[in-house]
Amino acid sequence: MASITVENYLKRLYLEQQNAPGELVSMGRLATAMGVVPGTVTTMVKALADSGLVAYEPRGGVKLTRGGEQLALHVLRRHRLVELFLVKVLGLDWSEVHTEADDLEHAISDKVLEKIDEYLGRPSVDPHGDPIPTAKGKLTEAHLESLADCELGRGVRIARVLDQEPAFLQFVDRCGLIPGVNVKVDARDVQSDAVTIRLHGRPAVTLGTGAAAKILVEQT
Repeated sequence: MASITVENYLKRLYLEQQNAPGELVSMGRLATAMGVVPGTVTTMVKALADSGLVAYEPRGGVKLTRGGEQLALHVLRRHRLVELFLVKVLGLDWSEVHTEADDLEHAISDKVLEKIDEYLGRPSVDPHGDPIPTAKGKLTEAHLESLADCELGRGVRIARVLDQEPAFLQFVDRCGLIPGVNVKVDARDVQSDAVTIRLHGRPAVTLGTGAAAKILVEQT
């Protein structure tokens, strides 16, 4: 069984790779994501490379091997199923489950995880709309666009919130911009860097473009 540290590195490396598909992740970028100094990351990455979990190029960066990716997806599956369980069954707020799941994902056995998955009805996404990998390590990313880019006046459904910092989740919750809600983008103002969004039965909401870019939608 991989250590907690190894699992954390592989999961973070997988997520960083999703932000820039096909590119190596630099030591500096991974260090920032992990909250440690580059020297610590380099030592760990070399150990992961020796274990066959990553491919490391000293002056280029690092990427997961197939084995490393499968382990990362297994950790991600645990994390996202635990988040959903904490929200749906235990009633925790979606803004507080990310940190809890970071701890619990390392303690859940495969047997317990299977029971959680079954109890929840084999869900495909977590409370934030992030896709949940299957037990076989498959992950299907839906083609989504952000509120900052979607067509004006067209009905769309909120599908995913990328920023999972508690303050941001609490903000979008207050605005009613949660997964499953149907909305329309009424206007974009380049000068004020703002997006105006209309929700059924509620006052229009104005967001900065940066915040709107963190909310992904799908066609209704």
